[in-house]
Amino acid sequence: ATPNIEIRSRVKALYGEAIKSQAQEVLTACGAEDMSLLIEDEGALPFTIGARIEAALKRANPSVNGTWLPSIAPRKQGPQDRPRRTRLYLPGNTPKFFINAGIYGADAVILDLEDSVAPPEKDAARILVRNALRAVDFKGAEIIVRINADSLELDLEAVAGNGVETIIVPKAESAEAMRQVDALAGEKLWIIPLIETAKGVTACVEIANASPRIAALSVGLEDFISDIGATASPPGEESAWALSQIVIAARSAGIPPLGPMFASFEDAEGLSAQVRRLSGLGFEGFSCIHPMQVPLVHDAMRPSAEEVDAAERVLSTYRSALTEGKGAVAVEGKMVDAPIAARAERILRRAGRTV
Repeated sequence: ATPNIEIRSRVKALYGEAIKSQAQEVLTACGAEDMSLLIEDEGALPFTIGARIEAALKRANPSVNGTWLPSIAPRKQGPQDRPRRTRLYLPGNTPKFFINAGIYGADAVILDLEDSVAPPEKDAARILVRNALRAVDFKGAEIIVRINADSLELDLEAVAGNGVETIIVPKAESAEAMRQVDALAGEKLWIIPLIETAKGVTACVEIANASPRIAALSVGLEDFISDIGATASPPGEESAWALSQIVIAARSAGIPPLGPMFASFEDAEGLSAQVRRLSGLGFEGFSCIHPMQVPLVHDAMRPSAEEVDAAERVLSTYRSALTEGKGAVAVEGKMVDAPIAARAERILRRAGRTV
């Protein structure tokens, strides 16, 4: 039977036939040629229209199979230790944020299937994110998906093999749970556990060492503070011990610790202060919930000219001492040995200098 496809769109005069043709393609791909559609469109791009149609078909008839967009060739996965100074969160059910996400200069974009998506919309968000992964150019940013701890298999089935490089696993509380994720993800994905609870903090050493596919250890500060019944304060005394444990656990496993988001996206001064404070604790990156936070985080993480000059002097003098068979040397009245030199190298790397 020929389906009845009705289109209500403000761009119908220009794109009505293209939308109708796409709708017929989706129906055929999903094996639902006999179903009729009413499409109410406000200028959505094709990958969004296709995702919305597919979600509606599968809600109307759960036995509907198939997908509209074909799988893409596997994207070359970046290294485990690639820079993750900034990770820009994108709500998984809001495609208007996907299109230009790559232009803001974040090291990574996170398509979120968890907290930013209401439970009744998670099925549709999976399809939308999968289509975005197949259709959107994120301009070289690492592509990360935050999955749901209670629907691992469904989420991984939807996104694995579609260009995702890394997944964030929320509410990470045990090494066993991370090994379960590792078994499901196989060799395809890096894994970043997100520590958000007291239980997760107490198990963070085991979590950090649970799999060779774990690329970093991250922290969700708002959820942690709520979990322990504390009140957030600008100095952060209520979370200082937990943050230190996460840094130590990550470093002991040979992976970087990644810091939390800063919820007040209009408070540039507060964001910069938090980034500087937590960078001083050892964190190497931060989550961003708004594009305007990306350059602020980069600036706050960048060492000052004075720090760079001092690090260059330290490293140059120390390396000269090594060629003379010395293991330590005095620089401007301070003793410099291997740990101090390593710190200078980290400062120079943060400044983009070759070490």
